[in-house]
Amino acid sequence: MIDRSRRNFLKTSTVAAGLSLIRSLAQTEVLCADAPSYASARLTPFPLGSVRLAPGIFKEQAETNARYLDSLSVDRLLHSFRVTAGISSSATPYKGWEDPACELRGHFAGGHFLSAVALASATSGNEVLKRKGDELVSGLAQCQRKIGTRYLSAYPADLFEHLVQGKPVWAPFYTYHKIVAGLLDMYILAGNSEALQIAEGMAEWAEDYFSGISAEQRQRMLRTEYGGMNEVLVNLGSLTKKSRYLETARLFEQPGILDPLAERRDELQGLHANTNVPKIIGAARMYEVTGDRRYRQIAEYFLEEVLTARNYVIGNTSLDEHWRTPPGQLKGSLGWKNAECCVAYNLMKLQRLVFGWTGDARWMDAYERSLFNCRLGTQNANGLKQYFFPLAAGYWRAYNSPEESFWCCTGTGAEEFAKLTDTIFFRRGSDVYVNQFIASTLDWKEEGLLIDQVTQFPREQGTTLKIKTSRPIARTVHVRIPSWTTDAAQVKINGRASEAVADSGSYLGIRRVWQDGDTISITLPMELRQEALPGDDSVTAVLYGPLVLAADLGPGPADGPSKVIHSGATAPDNLPSPDPLPKTFADPGIGPDQWVQTESKAELRFKVAGEGAKYELMPMYQIRDQRYAVYCQIGNTKERP
Repeated sequence: MIDRSRRNFLKTSTVAAGLSLIRSLAQTEVLCADAPSYASARLTPFPLGSVRLAPGIFKEQAETNARYLDSLSVDRLLHSFRVTAGISSSATPYKGWEDPACELRGHFAGGHFLSAVALASATSGNEVLKRKGDELVSGLAQCQRKIGTRYLSAYPADLFEHLVQGKPVWAPFYTYHKIVAGLLDMYILAGNSEALQIAEGMAEWAEDYFSGISAEQRQRMLRTEYGGMNEVLVNLGSLTKKSRYLETARLFEQPGILDPLAERRDELQGLHANTNVPKIIGAARMYEVTGDRRYRQIAEYFLEEVLTARNYVIGNTSLDEHWRTPPGQLKGSLGWKNAECCVAYNLMKLQRLVFGWTGDARWMDAYERSLFNCRLGTQNANGLKQYFFPLAAGYWRAYNSPEESFWCCTGTGAEEFAKLTDTIFFRRGSDVYVNQFIASTLDWKEEGLLIDQVTQFPREQGTTLKIKTSRPIARTVHVRIPSWTTDAAQVKINGRASEAVADSGSYLGIRRVWQDGDTISITLPMELRQEALPGDDSVTAVLYGPLVLAADLGPGPADGPSKVIHSGATAPDNLPSPDPLPKTFADPGIGPDQWVQTESKAELRFKVAGEGAKYELMPMYQIRDQRYAVYCQIGNTKERP
């Protein structure tokens, strides 16, 4: 049996396929969706330097993140690398997961930080952060030369010998992956050629490391988290055209994980979520580089299964970092340690890849849900990031400390808020795809085409695209018509209403010879809807368009260790028990428009009557210091006072 959430998800997956040209108006052809003939060509994102954020919430978040990155000292980031290489350092080391005694040291300092500053340089032209990245790369190169074996890390290679010997060790290849990935980002995005040389040396060391190790022993070693080693080696092989790196990438494949997925079997229960999502990203990249469709089948099945059977309403998964329950059974799983933020980051990477193969709007719908509900809001005004995303009632947001945490989610958050432009616009040949409704500008210099996206979405229910071109230019612009919008969605071209719009959950293609000053205006009405917790129809969440609404349960704890965690721990000490879920006066099966009061669409403010209280509802990303509830208990109208 397919549960309700899966049924809705699968419905949207079929909408976008096979719809044909339906009308012609003057010089414009409006298509309801991509025609099947387009399916053979991949969609690709525009280069990061081609898209800039315009004023709005996303630009504010990117600038907050950049200020945090700029506050960090390169000498302090390099400290453990230098000590490991035998180079003196008088810098004060950072703490938490970058502490000189922590077995994950270097994952942020030499990895996530490099990726984040490279991304910030590419997406906003931030030269200050680029110079910091270049300085860090130079310091890492010095450490690698001093070690002399092509090895590079913030701890000695002895930890890798623990893997060989079967001794306890945290995750040495996880950290190694982050460093290589950061170096590749500095080369690709910031043009630092020295970074590529370091990365190739590290990859060659990893190849040599496995020589003489049997396949059986290697599979035992791979039970220890190794991040995205397969992905980064595929990326390096694709970049350099050297097949040796692809062969090394295959050394990091686990048949015990990949084979069930290739056979469309969900054997994820009990697995650590963020250990395994990067492995699937690696499989997806292997498909893109080798063309082996088995890798594609693995990625597509995994993504569909997690999003339909293991996801919370915010667009993320996991309890205490693991898939604890059978598929479709999340009853009783709401707590503090829900939805590790790294998992959302990696799932979004995978959604982006799979969308590039299919052009299927459902993957961009899923991306949007994660972006607005479990990425926005997870950074505070000082650029500090969340680790877990509590979903039990009565909890609050908590963040890393500026210098004493450096969690994995600090790193992926620093990358996320540095790359907010990367999925707004895609292209397929000469066609442009508008995937996300974010105030931004696409400057396609090679084609002499500029598109300004002017919007206050989600406060504004739609967006406007303004075309600027030095000459008439024939193009098809495809605009996502989200699955959450209503039948009243409307498109206007130069102020003139089109008689056709694609079904929700697909793309509308507008083919035209565009003139300078042309506009496309899209109205995307939102409505209230609800989504039950998988496996428990008595527990539900309310959404407005793509936005998950949370109940404001009053002030959270005062500033202190409950709000900013000053250690490598990922949850506050002495955490209280959660509150009971708010109980609403609504019969099961009644739509939320009958029990949720809309106070202001423009301000995204709502209210709901509950047992003994009335609750203000607002988009989850607007929750800051309050205690909150994402889910509520369905009550009974007979109990209404």
